[in-house]
Amino acid sequence: MEDWALIRRLVADGVPQRQVARDLGIGRSTVARAVASDGPPKYERPAVPTSFTPFESAVRQLLVTTPDMPATVIAERVGWTGSITWFREHVRRLRPEHRPVDPSDRLTWLAGDAAQCDLWFPPTKVPLEDGSTASLPVMVITAAHSRFMVAKMIPTRHTQDLLLAMWLLLQQLGRVPRRLIWDNESGIGRGKRHAEGVGAFTGTLATTLVRLKPYDPESKGVVERRNGFFETSFMPGRSFASPADFDAQFGDWLGKANARVVRTIKARPVDLLDADRAAMLPLPPVAPAVGWVNRVRLGRDYYVRVDSNDYSVDPNVIGRFVDVHADLTRVEVRHEGRLVAAHDRVWARGMTLTDPAHVATAKVLREQFQLPRPAADPDDELGRDLPRDLADYDRAFGLIDGGLSTSPVDGEEVA
Repeated sequence: MEDWALIRRLVADGVPQRQVARDLGIGRSTVARAVASDGPPKYERPAVPTSFTPFESAVRQLLVTTPDMPATVIAERVGWTGSITWFREHVRRLRPEHRPVDPSDRLTWLAGDAAQCDLWFPPTKVPLEDGSTASLPVMVITAAHSRFMVAKMIPTRHTQDLLLAMWLLLQQLGRVPRRLIWDNESGIGRGKRHAEGVGAFTGTLATTLVRLKPYDPESKGVVERRNGFFETSFMPGRSFASPADFDAQFGDWLGKANARVVRTIKARPVDLLDADRAAMLPLPPVAPAVGWVNRVRLGRDYYVRVDSNDYSVDPNVIGRFVDVHADLTRVEVRHEGRLVAAHDRVWARGMTLTDPAHVATAKVLREQFQLPRPAADPDDELGRDLPRDLADYDRAFGLIDGGLSTSPVDGEEVA
């Protein structure tokens, strides 16, 4: 390489090729080839048949029909008996030639047009009310134009909690993007159908919920990259005492993150937020119906279930219909509009929440039920419902008169 560069420099300076060859101690043909070549010399090993060569055509045929077939399966199909590592290297070389191409376009996000939604699972477990720990999801919404981020930890991936969190975060954002972009999250919908309640939610907000097709990560890459950013910049060295503590720490950190310059847009999200909001839709005048809603008849076991936990209710409404409503923090039960139970919602699983007042009321009602009932007075109006003596009916129909029946029986009087 160095001789090639020196030869070309000397010849360019006007030194005759014969003198260059003599000074450098090389042949004149070497000097001539160096001057005529377009690039530095390199060693190229001539292609020779290898042990893979007889199998290459069969491997290509399999890759044409099934480009993602594992190399081990291909080796079995073609009868390869040599080194599987050597075979994998050749399959890896051939596979891109037969795999279909899926190009991705550069996306431009207009102000107010879209917000990308996703669930992030922090790589840590958060303590819950019963002393257990759990890995809980975090709902993240990122405005696509400004890259402004809002987030909230939620107890489950059920539709009810997803809609509750979306509504809370949109209120933090202050406006409603024209499109909410999701992947195929089961709580939002699968296939061609939204989950129950999602259509009514988006209809109230006058927005459109877009669920992406499978294998299209680029269309939601803005929020996906934020999830990785959280794990490398927010999580290291942190611990959390509860979900509320997580939200407090994360909310404080997001305030700082939203004030940093984003490399791709060369601006701070907080500086672009006003323009993004101006192009969004206003919040609806009537809040959407979100949360856990159920109508049940209260049984003798005066508890209602929300998610996996049981909450006590005033026993005075046993046997009647009650309306159960729960959000992320509170559970309320009403009978004909009257509040008959109120509890803080717990995020642990399989717990029973009991109000001591409900237990005391149940004890009083049980004691009243177990008291002996007084006998009914025959002269009382209630006594008319008691069974009558059959002789009363005989007298009413003239069958008995003073103990002697006057009705003929087989033509004779009966004493």
